[in-house]
Amino acid sequence: MDKSQNTSYQAGEAKGQAQEKAGNMADKASNAAQSAKESCQEAGQQMKDKAQGACDAVKDKVGANK
Repeated sequence: MDKSQNTSYQAGEAKGQAQEKAGNMADKASNAAQSAKESCQEAGQQMKDKAQGACDAVKDKVGANK
């Protein structure tokens, strides 16, 4: 392999490694976004449940939950 071929090979290797790193970073970002989405959905559901419980407690107090 002459110097030109070796340089081309090394450039191709570097490009492949950069693409692999970029793919891994994109996967990590996607996983983080999915985790954040799930956390927000869970927090929203908890808030909804608490609000419903408070509403039911008020209805019980005023006798409107019969």
